[in-house]
Amino acid sequence: MNRMKTFILIAVMTALFMFVGNLIGGQQGMMVAFIMAAVMNIGSYWFSDSIVLKMYKAQPVESGELYNLVAQLAERAQLPMPRVYIINNPQPNAFATGRNPSHAAVAVNTGLLDMMTRDELAGVLGHELTHVKNRDTLTMTITATLAGAIGMLGNMAMFMGGGRDENGRSRSNPIIGIVVMIAAPLVASIVQMAISRTREYSADKGGAEISGNPMALASALAKLQGGARAIPNITAEEHPATAHMFILNPLSGHGMDNLFSTHPNTENRIAALEALAQQGGLTRLRDGSSSSDAPQNPWKDSA
Repeated sequence: MNRMKTFILIAVMTALFMFVGNLIGGQQGMMVAFIMAAVMNIGSYWFSDSIVLKMYKAQPVESGELYNLVAQLAERAQLPMPRVYIINNPQPNAFATGRNPSHAAVAVNTGLLDMMTRDELAGVLGHELTHVKNRDTLTMTITATLAGAIGMLGNMAMFMGGGRDENGRSRSNPIIGIVVMIAAPLVASIVQMAISRTREYSADKGGAEISGNPMALASALAKLQGGARAIPNITAEEHPATAHMFILNPLSGHGMDNLFSTHPNTENRIAALEALAQQGGLTRLRDGSSSSDAPQNPWKDSA
């Protein structure tokens, strides 16, 4: 089912890409857009993880508390050990990427490590590992790549108007250019929203089950919301098409709970986790620690 959803998503985004290309350059522009979309899809499949990780200047981690916790959670989730990265960014946030569970990576900001208890961090990592397990990471990265490219084409449409007709004559129309410039990124954002919102709830549930503590993840989300609002993520602001990859919207001051947000309302996510917690008790991690006895910042040495 996830493969079918991924295929449908790629088809929709590619069709939108070609439609904008046609408005800009007619049939020739549509063919150029199709070739560009094909190259981007292939590139996203094979290099999705490295592209995003380099964009955020993520540094690999191969030992330490963070690495060991990811290994423990990956084992509980019955997943191959993903690569682990740390991003030097004060905003508390995290994301997962990679084309499949065997080629996955989990990246966390230093701001997240500074703010979370062990159980809270376990909940966040469990959330990201659920994205890996559900094969959401490929879909999310392809969406980010094509959405960014569609936004670029939309800006081109502003200057090129309506492109050319079948006889090669200019059909430049600044009104069409303005409409495409606004509508193309908006439609791409709506597609991102539709894909991301339902998957965030599923990943929250999976993260709570992997970590064994729904309330710890709920507590982490509350902290993340305050931190993401207060602390800007400059790289995410420069590349807004990647925003849906994070556990919480990293775009501070951009209407994080509005109609077109790529993430569901945080309060609703917390309420869902509270309901899940009422259905079962805390399953402690193998070392026996819980949020009540965890040190506040045990991850700085591993950074």
